[in-house]
Amino acid sequence: MSGGWNTIESDAGVFTYLLENLGVKGVQFEELLTLSPDELAPLQPIYGIIFLFRYPSEGLPARPQESYDRDAAERLFFAQQTIQNACGTQALLSVVLNKPEDVDIGEKLSEFREFTMVLPPEFRGEALSNSDLIREVHNSFAKSSPFIDETQKTGEAEDAFHFIAYTPIDGKLYELDGLQPAPISHGACTTEEFPNKVTQVLQDRMLTYASSEIRFNVLAMVRDPRIAAREIGDAETLERENEKRRNWRFENALRRHNFVGFAGEVLKGVVAQKVESGDAAYEAWIKEGLERRKRDEDAVRLRRKMGGGGDDDEEMMG
Repeated sequence: MSGGWNTIESDAGVFTYLLENLGVKGVQFEELLTLSPDELAPLQPIYGIIFLFRYPSEGLPARPQESYDRDAAERLFFAQQTIQNACGTQALLSVVLNKPEDVDIGEKLSEFREFTMVLPPEFRGEALSNSDLIREVHNSFAKSSPFIDETQKTGEAEDAFHFIAYTPIDGKLYELDGLQPAPISHGACTTEEFPNKVTQVLQDRMLTYASSEIRFNVLAMVRDPRIAAREIGDAETLERENEKRRNWRFENALRRHNFVGFAGEVLKGVVAQKVESGDAAYEAWIKEGLERRKRDEDAVRLRRKMGGGGDDDEEMMG
């Protein structure tokens, strides 16, 4: 937790319902498994791309000053990030708040946009960070974790990850990154050209990382496919998308809860059942568990002695 903002996952179901809970209508996220214009094209209209990447400890390389569109910083909704962990939601808002004519952003976000557009980018970031509504909705999708990771060594820093947005606005492809001083222009780009151009920009960016770095995640913000399915009477697509939504709601509900209490009650119930069966049955249950563990440990030692099963050894040792 940082300044009241928790970390959230880069997940299509999380982002779809996060925007929906903020009042946005008719939008859905799709995870991209490959960076190909052919994968993006069927998703049109595409409002923007959300890109998650590992933020280098040494910082990002300097960009040419001419790549910054400082005039656009005032004209577009562009907010500088002022607090850690807010970048995921800030990236989403960087797209939808620049699409008021294409996306129904709802009453609350419309009011927020109207209030902040007269402010400079750094104050927009402060307004976003201080919005109770946005923070509470954001935090409602954070994972519930009752445990502290005591295996992390003192002074050992976790990798930092960062979200940014790409979206076509006013005939240009913009990169909106709250850690930058202004929007970054990647040149002329229509909505029809967006799949091809954003794919090339992302591929070029990934090539700047070491070949061993594979921790990227790309999500497309698109029109809710159920809208078109209803319009043309495509019952199969409608049912498939409704099923996807049901699964997302279930997964999001699981994220909000930890099950330590539930697991504890189940364990107490099992132990009570064994105790009620008598001392002999309880002791036999304990003995069986110890013997099973010893057999597993002996099997691991045997594989090591024989020089095989390296991957299995790792897996069994957790």
